[in-house]
Amino acid sequence: MNLTMTGIAALILVAAALPGATVLQPAANMYAKPTTDSEVVSQAIYGTNVDVVEQKDAWGRVRTADNYTGWMPLADLRNDRSYATAGRVAEVQALAAHLYRETDVVKHAPLLTVPFETKLEVIAEPPGKERWLEVRLPDDRTAWVQHGDVAFEAKPMSIAETLEFSKRFIGRPYTWGGASSFGYDCSGFVQMLCRRRGVIVPRDARLQVKWDGVTPVDRKDVAPGDLLYFGSSKKVTHTGYYLGDGKFINATTHGTPTIHIDDLNEPYWTRILVGIRRLK
Repeated sequence: MNLTMTGIAALILVAAALPGATVLQPAANMYAKPTTDSEVVSQAIYGTNVDVVEQKDAWGRVRTADNYTGWMPLADLRNDRSYATAGRVAEVQALAAHLYRETDVVKHAPLLTVPFETKLEVIAEPPGKERWLEVRLPDDRTAWVQHGDVAFEAKPMSIAETLEFSKRFIGRPYTWGGASSFGYDCSGFVQMLCRRRGVIVPRDARLQVKWDGVTPVDRKDVAPGDLLYFGSSKKVTHTGYYLGDGKFINATTHGTPTIHIDDLNEPYWTRILVGIRRLK
């Protein structure tokens, strides 16, 4: 990223002027330190409203709605946190949705591609173009999204619905710090599935297992929809979502580094299972 000193100063002043901002990247990394050489701790997807709690040079430390913090380049943010908070808002239901400059998928390449759960401000639904919705983007550009990629007012899912829904993500890559359909890590994936049930759980597995919104479950009583936690008595390092019949789905580097289904009765998983939790 190349920024002039004037540009950097302007970004800092803009970020300092207001307590919030909107993410401008499809899946913006949040770093442990204000440098891309540090660990990615999480992500915030396109159009997400965040709090900017600290600034340092061309970086801002942001806090997401789940109270998680990390550093992000100010160039990835816009000084506004009101995007898609009012009016008609569509949410991307496809694993990835292209946004176009016109109602034609052939004439030009997509303006950008956004992940599942991206919220978009709808500004027009023209007669005769029922296939398309015109949207305002966080940077004030307009674009078109296909109606089949989005939904309005998605309702919380039942346990049975989330079990089936989770399988849509099979084969998506494991990504450390990932919190989008472009690539999840283990806790990001489980957090998303809980969110589809209408529950906001903490971002990290080590925080989820201690959260007061869940209750411990004995292994003999494990049921579909329960959250599984793995590691050791000293540290939880992994989580998965129980499907039933001894199977669970998880984003993992064990075997193939993807989201896939594993068998809880395999010695590898049995040995490191340290807890089971059920949403209250």
